[in-house]
Amino acid sequence: MARALAAAGVPGRVRELAESARTAAEAAEALGCDVGAIASSLVFLTEGEPLLVMTSGRHRVDTAGLAARLGCGRLRRAAPEQVREATGQAIGGVAPIGHPGRLRAAVDEALAAHPVAWAAGGTPRTVFPATAEELARLSGGPLMAVAVQR
Repeated sequence: MARALAAAGVPGRVRELAESARTAAEAAEALGCDVGAIASSLVFLTEGEPLLVMTSGRHRVDTAGLAARLGCGRLRRAAPEQVREATGQAIGGVAPIGHPGRLRAAVDEALAAHPVAWAAGGTPRTVFPATAEELARLSGGPLMAVAVQR
């Protein structure tokens, strides 16, 4: 993962945490940061294809709204085995890169409110810092509203 980040021009270093960072709350606690700065990587299926959604740990994905904004069919959460098949990584550790093939993606614009966001580094105990713009560039997904608007 470190080589892929360096090749993509992302200066953040992968950190291995002593505890699990499988959930946004666990990652925020381990890093001592706001849960909103955690870039949770979720995989959905739409029209049989995977969609990677990187959302702020403070948000829930608005599946109907996001599907409408992306112009695709209904979104449904991928099962753990479907996540691993699409990304090569386990739930709780899905990084924005390092997948067997390019995934369609979307990145929560709320992550831009944080100077540093923390994304999974391919395992449930690894993370790396990046800006929202870097996450969008890495994943190939646009910065957009992905959450339920309250």
